[in-house]
Amino acid sequence: MELKEKAGALLKIAALNEGAKEYILNNPELFKLLLKAAKRYIGGEKMEEALATAKRINDKGLPTSLEFMGESTRSVEESELVTQHFLDLINKVKEEKINSIVSLDLSHIGLAIDKDLAYNNLVLLAESAHKKDIEIVISAEGVDRTDDIINTYCKISPDFSNVGITLQAYLNRTPKDLERVLNETQGKIRIVKGAFAVPPGHAVERGKHLDNLYINYIETLFLKNRRCSIATHHNKIQNRVKELIEQYDVPKSKYEFEMLLGIQEDLLNETYKEGYSCRQYIVYGDEWYLYMCNRIAENPDNLFQAMVDIMS
Repeated sequence: MELKEKAGALLKIAALNEGAKEYILNNPELFKLLLKAAKRYIGGEKMEEALATAKRINDKGLPTSLEFMGESTRSVEESELVTQHFLDLINKVKEEKINSIVSLDLSHIGLAIDKDLAYNNLVLLAESAHKKDIEIVISAEGVDRTDDIINTYCKISPDFSNVGITLQAYLNRTPKDLERVLNETQGKIRIVKGAFAVPPGHAVERGKHLDNLYINYIETLFLKNRRCSIATHHNKIQNRVKELIEQYDVPKSKYEFEMLLGIQEDLLNETYKEGYSCRQYIVYGDEWYLYMCNRIAENPDNLFQAMVDIMS
């Protein structure tokens, strides 16, 4: 394994270290230092900052996805506070006429505590969002939670077409998950490559085979006439998907290229100018540790940029 690949793998492991996250969040000096690197990738620490970022991006013609960062809440009270925060976010998006969907981790609203708790909180959010014509997309988490996430989505989807799901192309289980989701649900399906560390034998290594799998999943969604989000920064994959869009004459309402704030924004802007449907993904909050680690792990060269951001 090359040095960069080793660095990326270690960062993925570090991202899942709950102790390290707690240490950083409770160490003001370290928190402030690393936040300088994280700010490249987040819309702010507060909801108001993220909403302002979304408005700025909307002004360029791009819709957004807003996510209040966090996962693995450990008490019912905390999950209820987080759920209320998302309800407030949904209300603000509507009131301020922001063109945005809302993304969330199910473990942020209680999945790590109790599956029924997470489901009931998700229903509250789905009902509020449905009344305001706002879409919710469930984000991907570690492979140990994938069954619970898929089960929760399949349970809620028949009643709420405004709720979508994220599937990770690198997991060996994804073909069966995609088949089930296509058969049992009706919302948008977001496809990501996958950034979490997984046990040996659970995932496909990054490379040409994974790229082809990703493209095949998107082609399947086009053929099934299913709304989808192409969430990748890989230029070659995007170019192939553009060919498929032209080949199948896919309407703009059925797909979007979704890319993360702070990463290859020029590519997103170019794709938008070419006339394709696009969206920018914005995360916010103070639990940015896992997110920052995963963004750097996806391209270890970003570690050098992080060092520059910290020292500047």
